[in-house]
Amino acid sequence: MDFTEIFGRFDLQQTASAFLVLFAIIDVLGSTPLFIDLKKRGRPINAAHATLISTTLLVGFFFAGDMLLRLFSIDIESFAVAGSLIIFALALEMLLDVEIFKNNGPIKEATLIPVVFPLIAGAGSFTTLISLRAEYDTVNILAGLFLNMVFVYCVLRATERVEQLISKSTIYLLRKFFGIILLAISVRLFTANLFALVERFQSV
Repeated sequence: MDFTEIFGRFDLQQTASAFLVLFAIIDVLGSTPLFIDLKKRGRPINAAHATLISTTLLVGFFFAGDMLLRLFSIDIESFAVAGSLIIFALALEMLLDVEIFKNNGPIKEATLIPVVFPLIAGAGSFTTLISLRAEYDTVNILAGLFLNMVFVYCVLRATERVEQLISKSTIYLLRKFFGIILLAISVRLFTANLFALVERFQSV
């Protein structure tokens, strides 16, 4: 592997574009009210573990996603539709003040579910990474991804500080607002990929 050639493809504009696209999809700032709520319900989040696991999953899927989905005979559209349903359920929790994801198992942390999946390393992130491969060089996509993961870690670490700076009423309003945003994202992800599946079946 010629690392000189790989790093020679580094482009600041491509990196910035990849960073912004992934930043919008991951939307860790928009999930802050949910992180605060999870901690209030006794479900702690380990920032380092969440960031490390998310990075590993996203990088792994970036390089082996197509092969992994083919192994289980799953297409990316079906995967995205499944992920959109989970995001939809999370949005309902935030909007309706109900608890859908009950944690009755031995692991009380929220680090893996729902923080790592589907909020950070979810279907939207996986789909976006695969789409970016057609537009940008690998080194620029990975650079944008790693910058996002640094930001994710900082936000997860600062969640309690955010809670101290923002009043409970403001957090409640933010939770409702971002619940609507999550709901809209889930609907867009669901409809776009469902239409793709329908078109595929009609062309068969």
